[in-house]
Amino acid sequence: MGYLFNGFIKAGELLFTGDAQTYSAIFTTLKVSTLSIIISLMIGTPAGFFLGYLDFPGKRQIRAVVDTLLALPTVVVGLFVYAMISRQGPFGGLGLLYSVPGIALAQTILVLPIVVSLTATAVESADRRLKMTLYTLGARGRQIVLTTLGEVRFAVLAAAVTAYGRAISEVGISMMIGGNIKWHTRTITTAIALETGKGDFAMGISLGMVLLLIAFFINWMLLVLRRHSQHGF
Repeated sequence: MGYLFNGFIKAGELLFTGDAQTYSAIFTTLKVSTLSIIISLMIGTPAGFFLGYLDFPGKRQIRAVVDTLLALPTVVVGLFVYAMISRQGPFGGLGLLYSVPGIALAQTILVLPIVVSLTATAVESADRRLKMTLYTLGARGRQIVLTTLGEVRFAVLAAAVTAYGRAISEVGISMMIGGNIKWHTRTITTAIALETGKGDFAMGISLGMVLLLIAFFINWMLLVLRRHSQHGF
């Protein structure tokens, strides 16, 4: 166990001395995950609202598909996106392969069902009197959407936090689409896999500690949001 203890010591040195390679992986991870969450919220929040608010033919089937996609394997997403953006793919000319935007695109596909499903559930769980009250007050279109989402805002934020946790901890997509290129597309998870395989436990442990801290922070935020939602403020 001595090597593990030494790994923690060296990990602390890497983090506190501002090791460039370590922080490059950290910043790349935060950049990719944040970009994917912004895109998924822009698409998934309105989609989740309409899925939860409206009644239309095929709604139950669409909801079943969205809920099924919650367990979508990351390597499957990576394989699909790779086929689309590789040189032989239809979008190969965009130059997304082995790039930060390419990873973000694939992660967006991965976490989008989370945002859609949890937002739809939140809208369905909203006070049934809200819809009638809004119509009575003359609200239409955009006013209904914004007011309803405002009422379930903590649940929507919880969806965003949950999706962010899924994005920041995945490894398959980052490895397949990003290529694990040093100083460019290497993320925390891919760096951990690489450095541990090379026997550099200090680097792996330091990045693992960062990932755990981020995960704890995300779970803490989710807990706070749930408490706020339960107390109605």
